[in-house]
Amino acid sequence: MAGTLYVVATPLGNLGDLSPRAAETLKRVSAVAAEDTRHSKPLLHHAGSQAELLSFHAHSSERALERILRILSEGRDVALITDAGTPAISDPGVELVAAARERGIPIVTIPGPTAVAAGLSVSGIGGDRYLFLGFLPRKGSDRRRLLSTVASSEWTVVLFEAPNRVAQLLTDLAEACGADRPASVSRELTKVFEETRSGTLQELSEHYAEAPARGEVTVVVAGTGKEREEEPSVDPAARAKALLAEGLSRKDAANRLAEETGISRNTAYRLVNEL
Repeated sequence: MAGTLYVVATPLGNLGDLSPRAAETLKRVSAVAAEDTRHSKPLLHHAGSQAELLSFHAHSSERALERILRILSEGRDVALITDAGTPAISDPGVELVAAARERGIPIVTIPGPTAVAAGLSVSGIGGDRYLFLGFLPRKGSDRRRLLSTVASSEWTVVLFEAPNRVAQLLTDLAEACGADRPASVSRELTKVFEETRSGTLQELSEHYAEAPARGEVTVVVAGTGKEREEEPSVDPAARAKALLAEGLSRKDAANRLAEETGISRNTAYRLVNEL
């Protein structure tokens, strides 16, 4: 009979936030899969755990994943933890959870701290409905697309960011959402120097450009409060005709058609060649 994979939420910084249930779980499992074993050793010591500590992070090999799954298949229990907060939330632990689920291994959550809820709770911005986007890509079209998503979101948006990139993120958000959009920046949540600063995106951008943030950061951006207007759907055949009328070659027209409408390139080539 397979062991159980326990997905254990751990403190964001204050060890006092480790729940009794989480501590008991860490004490009785055979192994703990951690994002950074050096970071997690003090936590296991605090919990009184003698479990084997295994490394599992974004760059772990398939062998590391199989090793954990093998322990579980042998009937031994494993706890999955991240450096701070709840595993599998902007965290590579999701791969282990998915692999265990595929193999029919029992999975149990030990809920607790999460920077998403913590940042929302002290932001002063409504959290009845919110969109969590985690860390935005550093550059390129994917970043622009997600900035546009934040700008047009009816609901509050929660983001994570590294301290050295907070000022640039706020500048980009101000440009995408408008300088006056309300927001908050929380850093060092639950730690000695915890701070949450609220204001407009422009105000926050200027502040963190002058006083760079330290520690992990959670950014909360107010939504528009208005239902997003859906863009009218594009008729692929009509758009194909228009692209050819512009003088584009069939190949270029098909590529543009696929990019603009989201249809497959094969379908786009077929539509263009039928005209």
